Amino acid sequence: MKFEDLKKLYLIKKDQYGVDTYKYVSQLLKEAKVFHKRDWLKNPTKSRDHEQSWRAFKGKNLEKLIQYMITEEVEDLGLKVVNGNKLERSVNLPLELSKVKRNLVIDYGEFGLHLPDVDIIIYNPSSYKVLVVISSKVTMRERIAQTGYWKLKLLQDKATKHIRVYFLTPDEDGTLTLKKPVKKGRAILEVDLDGSYILTKEEIEESNKVKLFEHFIEDLKGLLKNDN
Repeated sequence: MKFEDLKKLYLIKKDQYGVDTYKYVSQLLKEAKVFHKRDWLKNPTKSRDHEQSWRAFKGKNLEKLIQYMITEEVEDLGLKVVNGNKLERSVNLPLELSKVKRNLVIDYGEFGLHLPDVDIIIYNPSSYKVLVVISSKVTMRERIAQTGYWKLKLLQDKATKHIRVYFLTPDEDGTLTLKKPVKKGRAILEVDLDGSYILTKEEIEESNKVKLFEHFIEDLKGLLKNDN
């Protein structure tokens, strides 16, 4: 199974649910797992552990799916979206992306300049200014503390302190459901990050920093308005 197969499943769901499709991402992944196992059985990994193979596929392709879901509406705002791996791994970047990279790197002094570990980057193509970076994970326990670390590092430099750090997740372990009693993941998000957008049909106790995914573009428009 490849990302294109996952995208086809998403588009089928989109025809069915429209703007509410984000609520069914977890269901989509469960359906994709069946097809993934069918393909895996034809050529199993050496460890013969499908769960391990599926987790790797699921994490990598959720990131791609979220990028696909937001790109059109982000570009309608005059902004652009790029995957973090593209900036990290590419050697001869086009001038535009090279400038975006320079506007995102963190200065470690004698240890050089390094990009934060983020999945998706939203920037203004006319100024190359990075507005938002996104970590997208299946559950909050996957890299939430590390994401908080990158936010703190970005805050330490005048050139990057304006960059918003968001976490997008289906929250399959329910870490974000309740404000009180608060779980560690939500506490880190409420204090150290700029916000999280949840792709779920479950009820969430929302706050200024924890919202359903349907508010993402609306908030991005507000951020862009203030930036201008």
